[in-house]
Amino acid sequence: QVQLVESGGGLVQAGGSLRLSCAASGRTFSNFAMGWFRQAPGKEREFVAAITWSGGSTYYADSVKGRFTISRHNAKNTVYLQMNSLKPEDTAVYYCAADRRAFRKVTTIGEFEYDYWGQGTQVTVSS
Repeated sequence: QVQLVESGGGLVQAGGSLRLSCAASGRTFSNFAMGWFRQAPGKEREFVAAITWSGGSTYYADSVKGRFTISRHNAKNTVYLQMNSLKPEDTAVYYCAADRRAFRKVTTIGEFEYDYWGQGTQVTVSS
């Protein structure tokens, strides 16, 4: 099993920045592709960003491309989401997720491809 715990959410004004962290424990975090998703009130959960096990490849939703950056520090068992130029429409609960298929060379995009999920952290962007 892999346990994921997100942190770093909060309230920020439009144009501001936040950095989310996702700390992993349990099985070998460094082998797994990781992703960030978000769910706004009344909407379905949507893909935000993904990164391969090595950190060599990343992929972003069009809505966040150029503003958000996903990264990971395998020695710290942590994946990050740096969010800049935040907009009110970025308001959501943000979740990190792990794909247990070890050493995949491509990023994992599909929500149902992920095996482990954190509890989420709230991000609220005021206008």
